[in-house]
Amino acid sequence: MKKLLIVVDMLNDFCHEDGVLSKSIDRDVLYAGLIIDNIANRVEVYRADEYPIIWLCDSHAKDDKEFNRFPPHAIKDTWGAEIIAQYNPISIKSSTFEMIMPKTRYSGFYGTNLEYQLFRLSPTEVEVVGVCTSICVMDTVGGLANRDYDTVVHMNCIADFNPAAHMAAIDRMASLYGAIII
Repeated sequence: MKKLLIVVDMLNDFCHEDGVLSKSIDRDVLYAGLIIDNIANRVEVYRADEYPIIWLCDSHAKDDKEFNRFPPHAIKDTWGAEIIAQYNPISIKSSTFEMIMPKTRYSGFYGTNLEYQLFRLSPTEVEVVGVCTSICVMDTVGGLANRDYDTVVHMNCIADFNPAAHMAAIDRMASLYGAIII
């Protein structure tokens, strides 16, 4: 079995206490704080086995239309758009089996070469982790389903600023997209 890990938006603006979108809507807590170590463990497993890892990273222009719906975040070439330090971005840049893929929309497939990389790497299973469950994680899992990839999502490796949307997205990924939820 050839596995591939997609890490979605584990960036300072979503995960660091000073990040623009790091707090949940119902409590003033760092919603991604609970999954950072769990994802670090998944990353280490993939690194040890030398399975490919794709880091999907929001990278917006200063005037992105998405900012009509959300506060400006993950603006290209800013601290907020950087992968959190816990995941050792220096190691990522020097790795032959990890790649950073900037994206400008919810789905990791929109305007990126994700589809080509998946074709090139031909995984038999794709695991998706990160934030936000109800937006970028779910839309990327939907794109994987549309391309017939077997997809796994670990519940302790996804988070959302909206707890109700988080649960609805998990249900949708399992029932509609056929993702295996662990």
